This record gives sequence, C-alpha cells and structure tokens, in this order.
Amino acid sequence: MSRLSFSRLKPGEHRITGVLLVLFFTALGVIVLLPFISIVLTSLKDSGMVIRNGFNLNISAETFTLENYKYLFTGGDHNYFIWFRNSIFLTVVQTVLTLFISSWVGYGFAFYEFKGKTLIFICVLIVMMIPFEILMLPMYREIIALKLNNTYLGIMLPFLAHPIAIFFFRQFLQSIPKEIVDAGRIDGCSEYGIFLRLIMPIMKPAFAAMGIYIGMMSWNNFIWPLLVLTDTKMFTLPIGLTSLMGPYGNNYMLLISGAVMTILPIMVLFFIAQRFFIEGMSTGSVKG
Repeated sequence: MSRLSFSRLKPGEHRITGVLLVLFFTALGVIVLLPFISIVLTSLKDSGMVIRNGFNLNISAETFTLENYKYLFTGGDHNYFIWFRNSIFLTVVQTVLTLFISSWVGYGFAFYEFKGKTLIFICVLIVMMIPFEILMLPMYREIIALKLNNTYLGIMLPFLAHPIAIFFFRQFLQSIPKEIVDAGRIDGCSEYGIFLRLIMPIMKPAFAAMGIYIGMMSWNNFIWPLLVLTDTKMFTLPIGLTSLMGPYGNNYMLLISGAVMTILPIMVLFFIAQRFFIEGMSTGSVKG
C-alpha cells in the first residue's frame, strides 16, 4: 500500500490496518526466530530426551540441563575458548582494516577525478556480482604463491578492499557536499587530514552499518579459512565445530550447543547496533 493511499484511509481503517500490520510482522518475527529458539531449547536438554521426543519447544525443570555447555567449554580434547579467541581476533582486525581501506577507496571514487575512474569502478561492480566460489581458486593460488597459507593475513588479505564496502562508501560519500573537501584544502589541510578530520566523523553511520556487515561476514566465514588454515590451534569457531564431527558418530548436542554459542555473539551485536545499521544503510542508499 502506497503512502498516499494509506493517508486517505479513515481513522477506523487506520487502526485496523495498523493492527493487521503489527500482527503480520509479529508472525513474521516468530517464524524467523523459531528455528533459533528451537536449537537454544534443544541445547538445554540431554541427548536421550532429544532422541526420544525429537526436536520440540517443550522444556521443564526435569529435562533442563547445562551439561552440554559444560562439556563444550571444559570437556573432550577440543578447546572452545581458543576457537572463540581466534574468531574474535580475526573478526575485529579484519573489520577495522576493511573499513579503513575500503573507505579510502570509496573516498577516492567520490571526490577525485582520474583517468580510467569509470572503468575501474565498473570492474568493482563486476567483481561484486561474481560469486565468491568462482574467485576462490585463483585467490588461493595467489595466497600459496605469496606463502601466506596457514596465516591470518592470508584469510584477511582478499577481503581488505571489499567491493561491496567500496560501493557503499562511495555512495555514502557522494551525499557529502564537495565544498567541505574544498574548504579543507583552502585551509591548508592535507588529503590525509581532510579524510581523517573532516570526512571520517561524518561517516560514523556508514562505518557502523558496514562494520556490522563485515563483522558478520568475517565471523561466519567458513570455506575460505578452511582452505587457508591447517593448524588446529588457529581454527575459528565455524571450522572448530566442524572438527567435532567424527567418522564414527557425532555428538549432536555438542554441535548444537556450539552453534548456539557461535550465533549468540553476532545476534547480540546486531540487536545493540541495529539502529546505527538501519541509519547507515538508509543514508548510504540515497544521494543528495
């Protein structure tokens, strides 16, 4: 329903439409959250109960247990906290470096005129539309040639100038008047100073939005670290959980508990920063 047609509704129709929209989005939210709620409740039961009754939303004081999480953190020959530490380190470093480098590239596309600018930007758009699986093999060969396999730098390097981040920052910066940059140059500020002192403070909503996106991408990254890393002490959470799957049977309750603890941090981050994410995305999508 368009905004114009919605404004023509009578007061009673406004209320009915509002109630229907609330019910619709509430039902949609329940559908989206139901799988996560299901695995959270399942992780709080013992394996025998799940085998007998299957996956359901029923839980009681008799079936409630934290043994799955206790075994995840302290049991077996795995080390959850090393995986968690590695994921935190990789996510934070990659997010910060990607934001800084990609914002610099976006700044160049937005405020500089140079030969081949349009062609280079078209190449960025083309790379953005190519599935990662197609680029994965040539990138892996380059990492091997540079002897960066089994290093965190080898994981981060292909994503530091991220095409989606470059495009997003370029669109966001085009909404900033060029007079701000010109004024900085007239005042004798260097190009680095203009970006760091004048442009970066304005880009806070864009940094917040893209930071959440890059952080989630880095946290959930699985196939690329799996190719690059061979040392188990360097494994991230997604790879570490996969290593718990054995050829002679799997402890599914351990895997479910690990999945919950993998999803939970990124969900908390998104709920805390969702206002900045929406603000940054809406600002970056409009030029003017």
